[in-house]
Amino acid sequence: MAEVERRPKGQIEPIPTFTPYSPYIYSAAAQRSPFTRPVLESDQRLVGRRLEIAPDLSRRRELLESINFDALAMVGTISRDGQLWALIDDGNGGIHRVTVGNYLGKNHGRVVSATPTQLDVLEIIPDGTGGWIERPRALALEEKDNG
Repeated sequence: MAEVERRPKGQIEPIPTFTPYSPYIYSAAAQRSPFTRPVLESDQRLVGRRLEIAPDLSRRRELLESINFDALAMVGTISRDGQLWALIDDGNGGIHRVTVGNYLGKNHGRVVSATPTQLDVLEIIPDGTGGWIERPRALALEEKDNG
């Protein structure tokens, strides 16, 4: 013990200083997602621009209209009284029932047809010139691989 006490005493290094965390503020949330295909002029000609196309802004918005279309997933269907309902995962752990006539996605997407494996949605999006165009989208049933 005497030998250990005779050893030169060292200094403990000071605790390193860290810069405080500053969160990143994403300022492009209102713009088109870089992961979705942009609307091409050829798509506009296929769907066609009509003056009567415009979203109903006075309509009460449904819950799934606050979620991006790409975040939604069709996980199943149920049928009740002859009506087919699709089960939609909102990406936040919630499952919602939708059928023809319901709206989903941030671009005024209305369900126009439903099958046991797919929802067909017609979105109304700005055309970049002050008007609106319809864009067809589909939400297909996602099958889980249990193997």
